[in-house]
Amino acid sequence: MIPLSGNVLLDERDIAFGMIRAQGAGGQNVNKVSSAVHLRFDIRASSLPDAVKAALLGSGDRRITKDGVVVIKSQAYRSQDKNRAAAIERLAEMIEDAIRPVKARKATKPTRASQQRRVQRKVRHGQIKQLRGKIASEG
Repeated sequence: MIPLSGNVLLDERDIAFGMIRAQGAGGQNVNKVSSAVHLRFDIRASSLPDAVKAALLGSGDRRITKDGVVVIKSQAYRSQDKNRAAAIERLAEMIEDAIRPVKARKATKPTRASQQRRVQRKVRHGQIKQLRGKIASEG
């Protein structure tokens, strides 16, 4: 069990791992060893509370498939164990982000000084653009 914020526990039995070969540079080690990790976590079949499941499914994260399965690929390290730990850590962060309540935004008005600065910038920019115009020839 992996403890998360808000007394939520993530059961490691709900996580499935697949080992694949990593991409990119690395020479013989990359070509020979399957050190990258594909983590798959089925949200609907997990032991998470229903509120957490709903928050995760509603988060709109691109790593969640239409079927409600989280897919995370980790290949940052040469070691399979480190990649597995990094993938679990990213899953835990993803769940904690979904659990965290969104702060309500307080509407505020701009200060008078900031309004004046904005108008001054606009006037200055307009003067610069006016200088770019054609020069009228006299005569």
